[in-house]
Amino acid sequence: MAEPEQTSQPTVVVGVATFRRPAALARLLPELVDQVRGLAGAATVVVVDNDPAGGAREQVEAFAGSSVRYVHEPRPGIAAARNRALAEAGDANLLVFVDDDGLPTPGWLGRMVAAWLRWRPAAVSGPAVPRFEAGEPDAWVAGSGVFDRTVRTTGTLLGGASSANLLLDLAQLRAYGLEFDEAFGLTGGSDTMLTHAIVAAGGEIRWCDEAEVLDFHSVDRMTRAWVRRRSYRTGNDWSRVALALSDSGPRRLAERLELVARGAVRGATGVANQLRGVASGDVRRRALGSCQVSTAVGVVGGALGVVSVEYGRPKAP
Repeated sequence: MAEPEQTSQPTVVVGVATFRRPAALARLLPELVDQVRGLAGAATVVVVDNDPAGGAREQVEAFAGSSVRYVHEPRPGIAAARNRALAEAGDANLLVFVDDDGLPTPGWLGRMVAAWLRWRPAAVSGPAVPRFEAGEPDAWVAGSGVFDRTVRTTGTLLGGASSANLLLDLAQLRAYGLEFDEAFGLTGGSDTMLTHAIVAAGGEIRWCDEAEVLDFHSVDRMTRAWVRRRSYRTGNDWSRVALALSDSGPRRLAERLELVARGAVRGATGVANQLRGVASGDVRRRALGSCQVSTAVGVVGGALGVVSVEYGRPKAP
């Protein structure tokens, strides 16, 4: 569903959902200020603070004179924060999401908007380029594939996308009656759900390979346990989204059975890769196989109603 051609530059809002990451915000906000100032059309930044205590207010409001606006969304969950960004975008043409622990490369915002101007899709997605805050991960973690940078030809049509680097055409999104599903708020996967729903409704998502965002990973993510958990959660999200988008009744039952079968095939492939990796001494193949098994367990779990909670909140002291 393409919008009519426009002669003027679109109005753009950059949305950042944040939760208790002051150091990451300190790295991100100056770059976003530079990029919105350099954009041909009108652009602003909205930071949605999902901390119930509003801990980022003072830090963000220090940029108040630089087209940056602070919004407090105390309802827990990343989907609630993202939906607040949608609401705060108002009558802007485009909303561009970047994670609070990301850092756009120079020219990122202009490239995302240019891709939208070229194809007028419902969404544009770009790559997240891994960076590690405490040295390089070990060979197993690096070889798992979890941190690989996705490479595609610019303009490629996608079936779904991550909000780590995502532009949304707000008119098309509203025409489809879509927003982030808050049932995925604490589990993760609300961006997967939204973007798959866009495609299911007939919208296009295009890839822009040149619009890179650096994706910083803290030391706690550079472990085999975290990589396996992330693989499991990815499979779990994908499975739950497929079910949520299927019709009720017999079609949903068929979808469950198909997901279980796909999970079984992926799991068998993972076990085979692990065995080959052990036999050949190939650490990368062993890691890949382990993550394939974890993804398979997540897919089957999601098909059977098991939910992975990614964004659970710690209890108050």
